[in-house]
Amino acid sequence: MGVSGCGKSTLMQDLAAHLACAAFEGDDFHGAANVAKMRAGHPLNDSDRWPWLDRLGAAIGAAVRDEGQAVAACSALKRSYRDRLEHAAGVPLLFVLLDGGRDEIAARLASRTRHYMPASLLDSQFDALERPGPDERALILPGSWSVEKLRNAVLHRVRSEIVA
Repeated sequence: MGVSGCGKSTLMQDLAAHLACAAFEGDDFHGAANVAKMRAGHPLNDSDRWPWLDRLGAAIGAAVRDEGQAVAACSALKRSYRDRLEHAAGVPLLFVLLDGGRDEIAARLASRTRHYMPASLLDSQFDALERPGPDERALILPGSWSVEKLRNAVLHRVRSEIVA
């Protein structure tokens, strides 16, 4: 989870390959109206997001029930979004916030091509971001870490929960 350009998709792909499990790109679950709205430079509101989160959560939950695990990349900026995803999934979820500064992420977005999310919406994402609270099942990691280091931290957390 995290703002656009923080590295969610890269980590998701790496984890999915390492775990040989289903992977879901949250952007693929947006309806055409949401994509058009973002492409036009307008941030989504909560009512835009609810059906998107429900579709993504349902896909995650089905994969977990069928295969035992799954990974997904999704902004999940607000606690209410994370709660909605978990409710739609029907299984416990671990959220990983890839944390980074505006300047670092803005530079990543500026070099990105073939994505409908314009860099002009980055401020609205940072404004909406609610960092996970201590009562949430979440891990906060620096987005500046290498993919390998991020993967190892996530796997360590997952394995420690299995042992506990």
